[in-house]
Amino acid sequence: MREKTLRTVLTFRTTTDAMSMEAYCAANGVPGRLIPLPAVISAGCGMCWSAPNEARKDALAAAEAAGIRTEGVYQLLL
Repeated sequence: MREKTLRTVLTFRTTTDAMSMEAYCAANGVPGRLIPLPAVISAGCGMCWSAPNEARKDALAAAEAAGIRTEGVYQLLL
C-alpha cells in the first residue's frame, strides 16, 4: 500500500477549467496531475488538480497565469 503524503488540491467549477489547468501545467513543467475529486471535498466538477505540497505556490501561480479560477484550495493526505 502506498504511503499517504500531504498534497495541495485545487478544485474548479468546470471540467473545462480542470483540463485547462492540466494542459497549462504540462506545457510549463508545473508538477501535479488531475485526479477524481476526493469525497471529503464538495466542488463544481468531479476533477481536481493534485500537486506536491511543496509546489503549492507554483500550482496557484499557474492557475492565475492561465486565467483559471479555482473554486477552492485544500491540503489533504492523499
